[in-house]
Amino acid sequence: MILDSKIPEGPLAEKWDKHKFDVKLVNPANKRKYDIIVVGTGLAGASAAATFGELGYNVKAFCFQDSPRRAHSIAAQGGINAAKNYQNDGDSVFRLFYDTIKGGDYRAREANVYRLAQVSVNIIDQCVAQGVPFAREYGGLLANRSFGGAQVSRTFYARGQTGQQLLLGAYSALNRQIAYGKVKMYPRTEMLDLVIVNGQARGIVVRNLITGQIESHSAHAVVLATGGYGNVFFLSTNAMGSNATAAWRAHKKGAFFANPCFTQIHPTCIPVSGEYQSKLTLMSESLRNDGRVWVPKTKEIAEKLRRGDIKVSDIAEADRDYYLERKYPAFGNLVPRDVASRNAKLVCDEGRGVGSTGLAVYLDFADAIKRDGQAAIAAKYGNLFEMYAKITDENPYERPMRIYPAVHYTMGGLWVDYNLMTNIPGLYAAGEANFSDHGANRLGASALMQGLADGYFVLPYTIGDYLARLPYDKVPVDHPAFKEAEQAVISKNNELLSIKGTRTVDDFHKALGQIMWNYCGMARNAEGLKFAKQEIRKLRDEFWRDVKVTGVNEELNQTLEKANRVADFLELGELMVDDALNRNESCGGHFREEYQTPENEALRDDENYTYVAAWEFTGVGNEPKLHKEELKFENVKLTQRSYK
Repeated sequence: MILDSKIPEGPLAEKWDKHKFDVKLVNPANKRKYDIIVVGTGLAGASAAATFGELGYNVKAFCFQDSPRRAHSIAAQGGINAAKNYQNDGDSVFRLFYDTIKGGDYRAREANVYRLAQVSVNIIDQCVAQGVPFAREYGGLLANRSFGGAQVSRTFYARGQTGQQLLLGAYSALNRQIAYGKVKMYPRTEMLDLVIVNGQARGIVVRNLITGQIESHSAHAVVLATGGYGNVFFLSTNAMGSNATAAWRAHKKGAFFANPCFTQIHPTCIPVSGEYQSKLTLMSESLRNDGRVWVPKTKEIAEKLRRGDIKVSDIAEADRDYYLERKYPAFGNLVPRDVASRNAKLVCDEGRGVGSTGLAVYLDFADAIKRDGQAAIAAKYGNLFEMYAKITDENPYERPMRIYPAVHYTMGGLWVDYNLMTNIPGLYAAGEANFSDHGANRLGASALMQGLADGYFVLPYTIGDYLARLPYDKVPVDHPAFKEAEQAVISKNNELLSIKGTRTVDDFHKALGQIMWNYCGMARNAEGLKFAKQEIRKLRDEFWRDVKVTGVNEELNQTLEKANRVADFLELGELMVDDALNRNESCGGHFREEYQTPENEALRDDENYTYVAAWEFTGVGNEPKLHKEELKFENVKLTQRSYK
């Protein structure tokens, strides 16, 4: 199958404007005749549903939380990028485009990334109009700070709770449409299958998480805005409920899954504290503006520190290695996440890590406090410092934070074209659920940018082009395709409930996470990946023989919810390993140990791997089929990334 990305012709800077003119429109009176399903109510889903409602479409929005405002977007801390150039420091749409392409290690589509940079400026205006309380300078102008992978300040923020404030803006817009009756909200409802009629996505099958009832919903188009799949690793910065089920079930119905091995490890997370931990906590990348990353210069000093023979305050300045500043003087502590994470692993592997486990590095604010005063640092990062102190019982104003990389974001996702439509007509994917904008590594503060760009400014144009070609008639939910999908969901639930094994769902999830982290995490190699594939298959077989799912379907049953999600993770994990094995190069967050420069940097193979790997499902346990979308770079030169 040839993947048609539908990228418009013409100069890069004119593609989106030309495309908006060329797409078909639906007139206001006819918009009332079309129904759209939106699954997920984070930034991408809430903004899309609100905008569709504002335009006049009839929208059904679904979330598994008890309220749309509990979506995981609320957890984002540091900020949102936009090419406003308020600091007059040389930023521009093209520079944001270039930084994003380079930050993604040249594995993203030029056209999509440029459009993202273009509409970024509109996002800030939209959010300010909604009342999002961005930080401001003394004169009232919006403030900016720096983030990794850029030498300009383009990140807008609301202290350390930017995601929460942006989601409240989108949530208020969504509630407006709910009040008008244009959006019908279905909380505590989880999508468990996609319904396809005559090759087109025409609805979904869901489970009411309170009653257990299986229901079908029909529409003219379906938008998945369900986030990423980082919880395949069990321990991650994602909310524990975050999952891949909606996207994975769509994949099993024919939607291609693109670049699944491209997962992001965030360098500034609170280290693992014990084997009973259920999730990890992110400390915002914004802290790297003022915090300095370091470890002891020698293994001997680090060992004394870990034994408790000396305190961190006893280590002289001359015995500290500010390794990011030393290795990357141009960017220092603000190198991209994949670079910072790999280097943290490197120094810990050398035996110079800190903390009781040796799997941590310091993020030190002593110099910033001495320079600006504690009050100034508290004004910027106070709530983040409070969160760290509550979790670790250590005062970060008095001693350095301890941080270590952890799974955070997934750049891979459902394959979409320029219109954000998957290879299944009528099925769209937005935000982290698609693969489209970040290549092999996402720059900090770009996730919120993409989610809102997709929901507010891209999908409202592109979905009309598809709907304008459809008849107004809806497929009734008693259509055989809906009944067949419902029965498949019921059968799977009954199968899970009938196993009555001895191992808990969490036990299997933790075991999968260990395999994924050890062999498909920060570093991968062919031998380890082949071993992981076999281990995942064994674990999956055991899951279907010995998982313990209590209760029944027709009630609130969180164990059954988890079991469905973990069953999907056990299949997705194998695809991630297949993708990592296929890509014989290192790029961004995909670091194959066999392919690195003498300086331990990622070594790409542009001759053989400048493509999007879009995988087709061929059955559980069968080898997936690879489809390639070749990436063309006409506006940037493919070079070895350098942040030195």
